[in-house]
Amino acid sequence: MRIGLISDTHGLLRDEALAALRGCDHIVHSGDIGTGGILERLAELAPVTAIRGNNDEGLSAFEHLPDTCCVDLAGTRLYVLHDLAQLAIDPAVQGVQLVVSGHSHKPRIDRRNGVLYVNPGSAGPRRFALPVAVAIVTADARGLRAETIELSVAAPPRRR
Repeated sequence: MRIGLISDTHGLLRDEALAALRGCDHIVHSGDIGTGGILERLAELAPVTAIRGNNDEGLSAFEHLPDTCCVDLAGTRLYVLHDLAQLAIDPAVQGVQLVVSGHSHKPRIDRRNGVLYVNPGSAGPRRFALPVAVAIVTADARGLRAETIELSVAAPPRRR
């Protein structure tokens, strides 16, 4: 199973992100979705699990979304939240194998206590000098493997 991870689109779903997520069996959006039909466009590629981010608060389109969720995909238990600093469970004790977060806009893959932690970074507007990225997690008989995919998008103009 290929699980596409995306976060912090802030209303901008790039063609490069859609191309990188094409072929995934499931897509997880870890918050700060923004307006513009982003979840609907992602759902054209694969089923989508999404949670609200701090910038989605108060947007009526997202009031039905939870702040966190736990989902089982083909025998892999995922816990999804926007800001990893607000993790209020012990994933290993809860049987979670993959924690997906966003918020920082910094792509990161980490493994602690047998749990894979992935922040795909931001796929929306570029922030500072951080890359624009998504991530793919592959779940198979060998376990979970994650990779960050940096999207080829134009660098922001240099300030003088």
